[in-house]
Amino acid sequence: MPILSLFYGIIVRMYMESSGKHNKPHIHAEYSGKEIVVALDGEILEGTIPAGRMKLLEAWMEIHTEDLAANWKLLSSGEQFFRIDPLK
Repeated sequence: MPILSLFYGIIVRMYMESSGKHNKPHIHAEYSGKEIVVALDGEILEGTIPAGRMKLLEAWMEIHTEDLAANWKLLSSGEQFFRIDPLK
């Protein structure tokens, strides 16, 4: 799974699922062995991470809304994604 960004111990990934378990554009985030799947609109599709890290992830997603949508389009078309700046 391509890594889009890494910050404060949170690994953010995005990939196209050929079988489409989640039908909405989304990211996968992992922190300390826990994983969460979050739609680009903010809906939690599966999993959980600690609340403090979730707030950081939500802030990062808000800042990078356009980049996330662009990467989803690229991956959906079979093209190469680009990395997104971490939360600083």
